[in-house]
Amino acid sequence: MQKQQGFTLIELVVVIIILGILAVTAAPKFINLQGDARVSALSGLKASIQGANTLVYSKAALAGKEGDETETLDIGSGTEDLNIVYGYMKAKQSDLEEALDVTFDALAAVDSGTNDWIIDDTTDGEVTIYQRGAPDTCTLVYKDAADANTLPTYVAETDPDKC
Repeated sequence: MQKQQGFTLIELVVVIIILGILAVTAAPKFINLQGDARVSALSGLKASIQGANTLVYSKAALAGKEGDETETLDIGSGTEDLNIVYGYMKAKQSDLEEALDVTFDALAAVDSGTNDWIIDDTTDGEVTIYQRGAPDTCTLVYKDAADANTLPTYVAETDPDKC
């Protein structure tokens, strides 16, 4: 009789299955999909604030309030008036919530909160927004317009390795 050399089909299938399981468990360690998702979420929130600011400024310009340093504006949300600085939303938690229809947890209540976004508005004229569960380096910073000739600034972290 001739001796058989090589692998059986069953042995080959088992090896392929084991390699597949190893690839599925090891791939997430090499591919940072979570960081990319967090960067995308920050970019989406940044775009929401910019879009809302465009609409708020348009409404302020129609009301003749775009040149004033501090003013209030009825945006038709049915609740309270929005605080504006040179026609743009003031960098305060209550004003961003009013204009964006989003709820933030204050930084002081980070442990007891349940919202997706955490906000630090302790610096006058500036807010820093964090995503719950993300590293502290993954932020969006919104600053009020400095004067009637400048725009507010929006700085979002775009490096997936920091998020």
